[in-house]
Amino acid sequence: MSDNANAVTAGLLVIGDEILSGRTKDVNIAATAQFCTDLGIELREVRVVADVTEAIVEAVDALRERFTYVFTTGGIGPTHDDITADAIAKAFGVALPINAQARAMLEERWASTGTEVTQARLRMARIPEGADLIVNSVSAAPGFRIGNVHVMAGVPIIMKAMLEAIAPTLQGGRKIHSIAIQAGVGEGAVGDEFGRIQADFEDVKMGSYPQMGGVRPTTELVLRSADLDRLQVAAERVRDLVARAHAAAGLPPPEFSA
Repeated sequence: MSDNANAVTAGLLVIGDEILSGRTKDVNIAATAQFCTDLGIELREVRVVADVTEAIVEAVDALRERFTYVFTTGGIGPTHDDITADAIAKAFGVALPINAQARAMLEERWASTGTEVTQARLRMARIPEGADLIVNSVSAAPGFRIGNVHVMAGVPIIMKAMLEAIAPTLQGGRKIHSIAIQAGVGEGAVGDEFGRIQADFEDVKMGSYPQMGGVRPTTELVLRSADLDRLQVAAERVRDLVARAHAAAGLPPPEFSA
């Protein structure tokens, strides 16, 4: 995306040894990316770090200085390796007490399910001083927001519920529109001119994605912009390029979706 100073931007920090080891396949990146796109927020960076306090602090500090919003996922459960809250408190230089509101929410849920109150479970009520709670409609254990950092669970269904909870509190930007154009030729057949079109449309982000495994290599050309009119003009240039590339390769004229 452009580096427009007025853009609403975000960074995502995925926390957990289980992600880096491959034991758990992350799906929260895609969910957050779609969430941001729907709100007109530009997700500009994703980092994945281990359950190491210093690594989390370093990443949070870097991201919160660069972007309008920071989202984190993972590490706010009841076990000893759930250290995200500790790291966030350290990053902001605040204490991490048991939050009375969070404890009440949890104990109400535990009472209704016959769950024993333990010190481990109460870890989920520890909230950095000055933070606001993010409601968890799935399992009650809240996330929290401090400054521009939104700390959420790693469990996908809970994380999505927390995203829905914070959506009304976020300032959206301009909606990003996209157009995908399929070319029945490889990248080499369109790459040079595609680059020249990109240079003519600096406000339209263009990407080329080769597709393999078919009878012949093909290419998906994706254009994205907040300016729908400019996007349409750029797309017509790219469609013309693809049509000429098909003709040069002796292929039937391309069929473009509306």
